[in-house]
Amino acid sequence: MKVLQTPFNPQELLQLRAGENVLLNGSFLVCRDAGHKRLYECIQRGEETPISLSGECIYYMGPSPAKPNEIIGSAGPTTSGRMDFYTPTLLDYGLKAMIGKGYRSEKVVESMIKNGAVYFVCIGGAGALLSQRIKKYEVLAYEDLGAEAIARIEVENFPCIVAIDSRGNDFYKQGRMLVR
Repeated sequence: MKVLQTPFNPQELLQLRAGENVLLNGSFLVCRDAGHKRLYECIQRGEETPISLSGECIYYMGPSPAKPNEIIGSAGPTTSGRMDFYTPTLLDYGLKAMIGKGYRSEKVVESMIKNGAVYFVCIGGAGALLSQRIKKYEVLAYEDLGAEAIARIEVENFPCIVAIDSRGNDFYKQGRMLVR
């Protein structure tokens, strides 16, 4: 299992292979549908985004409210395909990695190859366990969106699988071939 630290070393990302297990340490952004839409619209208007995407990783997560004495509630991944319309633009704007669940469109994969980016997945339904890996949660932008605001989380040993590597190799496709 590989252990990666954010901010990611671009060469480390290029060496990852679809199907590898990784543990992530450091911090990354949290953003879902509504936050992606606002970032995309900001870029389309030629405005400066409220956060830099350069070298960043975005986790597609909508946290549930924290209970007393907790940092965050359940923190599982959401379906990544809902962000596919916006993703190529964000990748061109500097995004280097994404974490979610499920398949990605061909346009996203092509943009990942072009930009040397990686797509990680984590286990859906394991949000309560994943939340234990989050050590800090801070809203950065679009606070009015509530759970869909853009935030930064700090994590320790956050478990993921490389679903699509920077060459476009797709672990989902590889897995389907094994059962045919």
